Amino acid sequence: MIRLYNYYRSGTSQRVRIALNLKNVPYDYVPVNLLKGEHRSKIYRALNPQGLAPSLQIDGHTLIQSPAILEWIEEKWPDPSLLPSDLFERAHVRAMVALIGCDIHPVNNLRILNRLKSEFSADQQAIHSWISHWITEGFTALETMLQQDIGRGDFCFGNLPGMAECYLIPQVYAARRFEVDLTLFPAIIAIDEACANLSAFQAAHPDNQPDTV
Repeated sequence: MIRLYNYYRSGTSQRVRIALNLKNVPYDYVPVNLLKGEHRSKIYRALNPQGLAPSLQIDGHTLIQSPAILEWIEEKWPDPSLLPSDLFERAHVRAMVALIGCDIHPVNNLRILNRLKSEFSADQQAIHSWISHWITEGFTALETMLQQDIGRGDFCFGNLPGMAECYLIPQVYAARRFEVDLTLFPAIIAIDEACANLSAFQAAHPDNQPDTV
């Protein structure tokens, strides 16, 4: 049985939940409360030296870092695939993934925001401005990529959700949470709406987790 240590509102955790759901792989949900600091405990750091969520346990192994976990899931259960078969198309999807996973999310996660508050005296307005800047900058580039792909289909690439949606949908949730103006991104909004109708994304949504508050 797979044990997924995660937090309901963690975007990286939601990525993994979506991927497992798209693959129809059952897992045991183990909550780790980031706001209470459970990820910094000795017990959890013995599992994940970084003290970050998520962590995935299976067959005596512990996997950390959502990009590595998602690639492992794709290789372990290749059907249905989260990536196109063509190498250039795979690189295209991975570029969208990296845009979100490397250039938007890391500068907006909880430990960065806490550092801005504690070390640079950033108030809530400054925090929201910081988040909005990086999401807007990244989404502007992604929206351009999506708009330029005439044969895109209903999702980021093609007519089925895949790896790109695993990253995008949690980031859209975060954007709405921090009141980022999404009206500038019609393609992204359309993809989010398409995913919202699918059970894999509904089951992974932060509002539907055991530790949701």
